[in-house]
Amino acid sequence: MNVVFVLYEAMTALDLVGPYQVLSGLPDLRVTLAASESGPKRTDSGMIIHAECALRDAPEPDLIVVPGTGRPDVPLADAALIAWLRENGPRARWTCSVCTGALLLGAAGLLTGRRATTHWLAREALRQFGAEPAHERVVVDGNVISAAGVSAGIDMALTLLSRVSGENTARAVQLGIEYDPQPPFDSGSADAAAPQIMELATRLLSDAAAKFKPS
Repeated sequence: MNVVFVLYEAMTALDLVGPYQVLSGLPDLRVTLAASESGPKRTDSGMIIHAECALRDAPEPDLIVVPGTGRPDVPLADAALIAWLRENGPRARWTCSVCTGALLLGAAGLLTGRRATTHWLAREALRQFGAEPAHERVVVDGNVISAAGVSAGIDMALTLLSRVSGENTARAVQLGIEYDPQPPFDSGSADAAAPQIMELATRLLSDAAAKFKPS
């Protein structure tokens, strides 16, 4: 199975690394990290992840994974990336997004008439792409799987794995990575967080996005 992880400047590292770790449990997996142009890409937290090839040179994907970002304006302005998704998304067996990666799928016309989810701050923005925003952590609609914010990418990848290799394999991988969330606080969703926490989180995310400097 050819899996293409789409990289770009300002992507969120965990959006990529979480699903990558889960999907590494697939047998006969060939992973390609690709971007509009090959080379190092600086994440929105400052980490550098290397794109081994340009999207135009990537193998035809069976599976596409698109991470999100705190700066969706950056990849949305990448015409080559959006064009590649528009061409390859419909042909892939599965096309997946994490967090605001769903906005890139939307811009490529892949969410029209579909239910989809994304980070709580960007959920309503899905409507501009003809999608129906879903208040869920993972949404499967046809061959498109979308995940809510950041850490939900792990849930998305386990959901995908269960469909590709069976539930027992997904359960075994979950056990192997000891994914058994027991967070110290109950503010992990917009539904549970107090208003002052929502306000602080929004400000922190905004400040972090403002600090991003392209490579």
